[in-house]
Amino acid sequence: MGVNASVLAIDAGNSKTDVALIAADGTILSTARGGGFQPPVVGVDVAVDDLGAIVDRALERAGVPAGAVGHVSACLANADLPVEEEQLAAALRARGWSPSVEVRNDTFAILRAGVDEPRGVAVVCGAGINCVGMVPDGRTARFPAIGRISGDWGGGGGLAEEAMWVAARAEDGRGGPTELARTLPGHFGLDSMYALIEALHLGRIGPERRHELAPVLFATAADGDPAAVALVDRMADEVVAMASVALGRLGLLDEEAPVVLGGSVLAARHPRLDGGIAERLAARAPRAHIRVVTEPPVLGAALLGLDHTGASAEVHERLRAQYS
Repeated sequence: MGVNASVLAIDAGNSKTDVALIAADGTILSTARGGGFQPPVVGVDVAVDDLGAIVDRALERAGVPAGAVGHVSACLANADLPVEEEQLAAALRARGWSPSVEVRNDTFAILRAGVDEPRGVAVVCGAGINCVGMVPDGRTARFPAIGRISGDWGGGGGLAEEAMWVAARAEDGRGGPTELARTLPGHFGLDSMYALIEALHLGRIGPERRHELAPVLFATAADGDPAAVALVDRMADEVVAMASVALGRLGLLDEEAPVVLGGSVLAARHPRLDGGIAERLAARAPRAHIRVVTEPPVLGAALLGLDHTGASAEVHERLRAQYS
């Protein structure tokens, strides 16, 4: 006879998916990992089927029958709008794991993993940029975060693109000088921006490698190049703009509140970016305190699930201790 699970926690990012089954007392019953969750690329049905295969492995390992889960807490990449969350929740409910399903954007998992209660704001800067906030009464703050059409700027992909733009114009004379015109192509063993542009355009360098240019930008800024420094400083501006607006929407701007930073760009702890964020946030939200999250996001999805079930603080602490 199978056992029951209080929460099925899912953190599905663009590159990987983590699943955890949590007992009512906060004990982890089983985990599973698989590939990324990309409905815009493969379609919702295929993406949910792939997700289902990962969940089924976790259920089998724990001896939990499908349908014996109290609540599904799914934090999913590409669930950027509430209407997308509703559509994905219906798709997960149809899998029969539980009639109780809540889908959130995966940024909420990073926020909840980084705070002791569901209160605060998170800014995630990986390939792109996103920001969410929440308070215990259920109110949230968020942005569409679907690219430039929704007002976004930055993230690793955006920084690489801006660095290319600045460097290309420096080389051909449309813009001012910058060491980026040397360091960006140099990263790939090329001697000019023209050669790099050609290699990217013709596919000799795959598009997936463009993310490698963001660390080159930060290294060039650390060496004092004014154009690179300006891009890093603008990234700090964007992080603080999102965080302070979210804090304001939730009435936390003048209160002590955590601002959780996550994603590859922010987790890299670039000194100029870190310092710029701290300085700007102190000016706009002087009582906010910054924390760079190190816990896995699936912990946040699981904690959100326990919040939903009304689990005690002791249960929350037991679960968190298993990830520490």
